Amino acid sequence: MLNLIKKLYYDSRIRYLFFGGLTTLVNIVVFGILEGPLGIDYKISNFFSVAIAICFAFVVNKLYVFQSKSKTFGDTVQEFIKFVLGRLVTMVVEVGGVPFCVELLGQPKMVAKIETQVIVVIVNYFISKLFVFKSGSEQDK
Repeated sequence: MLNLIKKLYYDSRIRYLFFGGLTTLVNIVVFGILEGPLGIDYKISNFFSVAIAICFAFVVNKLYVFQSKSKTFGDTVQEFIKFVLGRLVTMVVEVGGVPFCVELLGQPKMVAKIETQVIVVIVNYFISKLFVFKSGSEQDK
């Protein structure tokens, strides 16, 4: 069992799914709190939940998923800028996709939020793997 856990840990795709799931959870919980009890419009809640999730995702992707080792603070800033630019692409998908699903397809808000999350998680993996954290562990195949 321990060998299986080690094998899974050394696979960046498995780590990404785990931490991507946590990022999605952060996104959905923040959205639910802002839109629900705080009564903030769902479009504004969606924007802020995505922004907070992006910051959370950068930290966990850098440290745990791709295990990127920056030599300088400038390298980390450069990674963060590339990360945010990549996430802005998928943020457009999410910020546009949720209202599309709600207003045009008549879906419940949370269903629309979760559906767009699936697309976003997949696209974000490839953006991070190919363009942002290229200097990660050799075990990330």
